[in-house]
Amino acid sequence: MTTEELDDTAQPLLAHLIELRQRLLWAVGGFFIAFLVCFFFAKQLFNLLVVPFSWAVEWAGLEGRQIELIYTAPQEFFFTQIKIAMFGGLVIAFPLIAAQVYKFVAPGLYKNERSAFLPFLIASPLLFLLGGALVYLFFTPMVLWFFLAMEQPAEGGKVAIELLPKVSEYLDLIMTLIFAFGLVFQLPVVTTLLARVGLVTADGLASKRKYAIVAAFVAAAILTPPDPASQIGLALPTILLYEIAIYAARLVERRRAESQTSDDDEDSSEEDSASSETSSP
Repeated sequence: MTTEELDDTAQPLLAHLIELRQRLLWAVGGFFIAFLVCFFFAKQLFNLLVVPFSWAVEWAGLEGRQIELIYTAPQEFFFTQIKIAMFGGLVIAFPLIAAQVYKFVAPGLYKNERSAFLPFLIASPLLFLLGGALVYLFFTPMVLWFFLAMEQPAEGGKVAIELLPKVSEYLDLIMTLIFAFGLVFQLPVVTTLLARVGLVTADGLASKRKYAIVAAFVAAAILTPPDPASQIGLALPTILLYEIAIYAARLVERRRAESQTSDDDEDSSEEDSASSETSSP
């Protein structure tokens, strides 16, 4: 390889590296700004996350009880606020980060690949937020209600046993549930992408349904706290999403077949027209 060929190869690589640095700066800068905003409102955000706990207290019939959380180390609540800021900053900055990834990758894709990739870029965060909303509105109160039911009142000479969650452990519980449900809700997106590239088929997914059900309960046991309410609560939506993924794969295969049929019809019509022109005097 000559020196000129090496220079021609190095210039596009350098241009890609410069663009990559620019995209990373935008993504990191957007996350840092969102992190600072969330850290400034960290206490308000934590109070918002405590709302499901208050719902669980009402479900348990403890309406007059004061909602109280504790921290046992001087730095615990400070690091809890940092976690809240990082989590909130990532959620807020995700559209910007995803846009930078898409802008970096898009020039190397064909037009049909870009049109296929963009809907998934929009659907993925929406499904994640849907899973997070389900956790916030239903599953977190249900899990906390399950734990509150284990309390023991000071009656009949018994020792009073009350649930006093630590701020860090409460936040870890909610973040674990949100990440678990958010990732599970990506199942239709991932399956549809794999079906587009031909790595999976609807019939193949349907034939492995029984293994998927077992895997759903195993994943729920690993990703959620060790209580049956949250484990069943994650496993059942996972199984439902698996069925939706099978349906989405069938749609992809049907559209691919229709596209292939239309292409074959166009090719046959072109061949017929060419043969007619050839046979005409």
